Amino acid sequence: MSTPLAALLKARIAASGPMRLSDYMAECLLHPEYGYYTRAEPFGRGGDFITAPEISQMFGELLGLWLAQCWLDQGAPGRFTLAEAGPGRGTLMADILRATRSVPGFHQAMAVHLVEASPRLRQVQREALQGYDIVWADSLADLPETPLWFVANEFFDALPVRQFIREPSGWSEAMVVLEGDRLAHGRSAPRGVPALAHRLGDTRAGDVVELCPAARPLTEAVAGRIARHGGAALIVDYGDWRSRGDTLQAMKAHGYAGLFDSPGEADLTAHVDFEPLALEAEAAGLRAYGPIPQGDLLRALGIEARAARLAERLSGDKLQNHLAATRRLTDAAEMGTLFKALALLPTTTPCPAGFTP
Repeated sequence: MSTPLAALLKARIAASGPMRLSDYMAECLLHPEYGYYTRAEPFGRGGDFITAPEISQMFGELLGLWLAQCWLDQGAPGRFTLAEAGPGRGTLMADILRATRSVPGFHQAMAVHLVEASPRLRQVQREALQGYDIVWADSLADLPETPLWFVANEFFDALPVRQFIREPSGWSEAMVVLEGDRLAHGRSAPRGVPALAHRLGDTRAGDVVELCPAARPLTEAVAGRIARHGGAALIVDYGDWRSRGDTLQAMKAHGYAGLFDSPGEADLTAHVDFEPLALEAEAAGLRAYGPIPQGDLLRALGIEARAARLAERLSGDKLQNHLAATRRLTDAAEMGTLFKALALLPTTTPCPAGFTP
């Protein structure tokens, strides 16, 4: 399918040569006029995918209480930043704020910051969070130098990745090229890649490894604030420890699409490699817990008891939808195992709820 962005990308490749896959991904998602997040409403049943907060209020409620418990464990600081990166329609933060309203002193001490660059989504979030004073930031580096309680759900998976293929003589990089008038997969010539030197022992010819250059400075911005001032971070996303394989995918209308089918009109995501996030946090002086399966965390935080209480007031289709939502969040065949949770905290604080030391 030809799109306005496809025409621009083809002209760029024709003039300048093959494009890195990460640059293609960035253009598809963030082009100022034709990018997916610039022009589309991707979230919810009318969009292209549904995130955990949109599936059930329980997800945000339990994460909110997790954050509040970490705040209490650190002596309930009298002034702190409660921040979310990639807040979508504001659903997760709305559930967090509702669940923590009963925690004495939490709302009085917090300043809510949303890291969101899109003016369109900021307006959606403003409507979802009416009654709260919200500060918007363009990037994580703009968060204040205060104790930080931070959450990111399906944020890191949208960051552009570079793909490298192991060759006998080094690593070739996945590129986007032109074949006639079509966008297509290509490869660079093999070369040494210092950032992948540690992967020579656990990969072989033909293996694909993905790197996410943007993840390191973003993690550093969060971890640095927590190391300096206290706080906690909870990162939930789909992925695993130590990237291997081609995980980049396009999603459109709740189904998979071809990577080059409709540039700018499909969501592009890749599995998160939690290893560099944890190592970056530890280099800043924090302790990393996990990653653990999302289902395990939610069960440890009490989702089954919460689901049972909510079910008491439901019947018919509403009850069945509620039970299906609970399964979708926790079942190994749904989101329960594919999605993982990583917690980052100061080394002097207790092990957080749901994780093991």
